[in-house]
Amino acid sequence: MDLYRCHRMMFTALGARQANQRPFLLQWRASKGFIIFVVVFAVFTDILLYGIIVPVTPTALHERAGISEGDEQSWTSVLLGLYGGALLTCSLLAGYLADRIESRRWPLIHGLVALGASTALLCVGTHIGLWIAGRLCQGASAAIVWTVGCALIVDTVDKDALGQALGYIGMGMTFGLMGGPLVGGALYEHGGYYSVFALAFALIALDIVFRIVMVERKDAVQWLQGEEQIQPQVPVVAVPQQSESDTDIEGQKGKQSLQAPSPQDTPIPTPTAEQPARKQKCAVLTLLASSRMLVALWAYFILSVLLTSFDSVLPLFVEETFHWAQTAQGLIFIPLTFPHIIGPAVGYINDRFPASRRYVAGGAFFGTVPALVCLRFVSENSMHDIVILCALLALIGTCIAAMFAIILAEICYVVQEKEEANPRAWGKGGAIALAYGMSNAAFAGGSLAGPFLAGFVREHQGWGTMAWVLALIVGLTGFPVLGFMGGWILEEKNGDSE
Repeated sequence: MDLYRCHRMMFTALGARQANQRPFLLQWRASKGFIIFVVVFAVFTDILLYGIIVPVTPTALHERAGISEGDEQSWTSVLLGLYGGALLTCSLLAGYLADRIESRRWPLIHGLVALGASTALLCVGTHIGLWIAGRLCQGASAAIVWTVGCALIVDTVDKDALGQALGYIGMGMTFGLMGGPLVGGALYEHGGYYSVFALAFALIALDIVFRIVMVERKDAVQWLQGEEQIQPQVPVVAVPQQSESDTDIEGQKGKQSLQAPSPQDTPIPTPTAEQPARKQKCAVLTLLASSRMLVALWAYFILSVLLTSFDSVLPLFVEETFHWAQTAQGLIFIPLTFPHIIGPAVGYINDRFPASRRYVAGGAFFGTVPALVCLRFVSENSMHDIVILCALLALIGTCIAAMFAIILAEICYVVQEKEEANPRAWGKGGAIALAYGMSNAAFAGGSLAGPFLAGFVREHQGWGTMAWVLALIVGLTGFPVLGFMGGWILEEKNGDSE
């Protein structure tokens, strides 16, 4: 608590000192485009550093940490699971605190500190304990970055452009998740172990600059309003002559409009002022009582299971089947990664045609099923099987990209609908960061279960069985997504179903 108070006093002092001074390049630093870029880059960096050591882990565990070759698959899954455990543990706490801290910027910077610590631990990872500690710190960092980043986007972007903005976050997240193994494998094979971490520290340094330069919109508005107050008054123009009585009446009306709020702006003295403290304690339960929120969280959980399953088994599968080295193990993630450039386009469709979101998301889940089932036909070291694998991974990547933006936007819509129905129910900070903390907890649960599920099934039953097990889980999820995304499908709604 003392440390928190010291931080708060320091940030308050800095804000007081800069209150009368307009920040340099304020218009650019507080623009929506730059804030979205900073959040996307933060998510990309965090996830890239998670995935960059995926192809490095099996060899590094054996050569540096002393793990025997037969235990590589098990420890790879354990480390990925520990990351998910830390993400699960810290997500709700990060969301709760983010709704009660005025600035979104400082939690992002603290998340970066945790990311730097995790990278340093993995860099010197000559013992399995250092690898465990590094993955745990990475999970804590991801909990902060994802939760606060999504909440910052909601604070910055208008509702009618939210889906597209969150599509960029999904694109950055997946590029980091899938591009990390590609970059890490190439660097490890051609530049050695430390070249991987040189890139990691360079990205962290660049991320520090972006997060410090960014100015939140609510802070920028204060400065801009201050500038507007010292602007010259409206120029005098010729007006029709009025009687003295009319002038007095209009002058009194003008004073009233400046001195007193309008009836619409005046808070109604109802018991709602006493309710937030009681209802705020039930925010999680209130959100979980929504069928839409439950479906969105479950869909996000399954999406995470699918993504992290490939992280766990795909590098080892292509190594054993095609005898590929680290660079090629990373390249196989390109078909999964490249289709995510459509993420913003999917978000745009979600914004412009809200009624279509259930069909796009449900179709993406159902479309993933045949691609997953057909993975069982990839079994031999031949060009034919390599082409089939790449084509199937590209189809899976396209479906995943269609899921991401819609699920993230749906979580925000549920919270906004609850808050509109009961304003100020969760206090001044609302519950948007808490909701994204819940979604991160769901994603963390998937990242915890995915590597263990896929690794266990593949190790004991084979690649083909693993493929149809994932297909079954994803296919069953498509039914509630189709039925409840945006509201119960059989319920008649007027206009938008948000």
